[in-house]
Amino acid sequence: MDATRRLARGRFPPTLPAMSVPLMAFLAPLFFVFEGWQLVIGERYLGVKQIARHGDPRELGPSEPVAAFWTVAILAYACWTLAMLATGFARAQILCLIAVTLIGFSLRRNCSLKWVLVVLTIEGAIRIGMLVSLMGTVWRRLS
Repeated sequence: MDATRRLARGRFPPTLPAMSVPLMAFLAPLFFVFEGWQLVIGERYLGVKQIARHGDPRELGPSEPVAAFWTVAILAYACWTLAMLATGFARAQILCLIAVTLIGFSLRRNCSLKWVLVVLTIEGAIRIGMLVSLMGTVWRRLS
């Protein structure tokens, strides 16, 4: 029995691991860190202390460099998810990232300020979970 048939009888079909993972997938840890940073920034500007003192986050916004970096990172994240969707790798995780972002955006637009932090936290947690799943998929393909 040749090697291909022996591998095909295993759990996973025979593939070349390094060639089956797009290079863009290796940016997932970067966006994982970005998601964590977004949760920290969200708590800082929309947190319980701000809500308790009736602070308006639009008046307390981040400094110009932080806001510029945040905007560029969000746009890069969106481009990355669309590019990853085009590759077909880990399509379920990428579709979930896009769906959670769209649903979270629509919920945040229609809820009061007190609920924005809750929605952001849940949305961020789900996106972090999808990124961890995507990184696990990369790890399994490479090992």
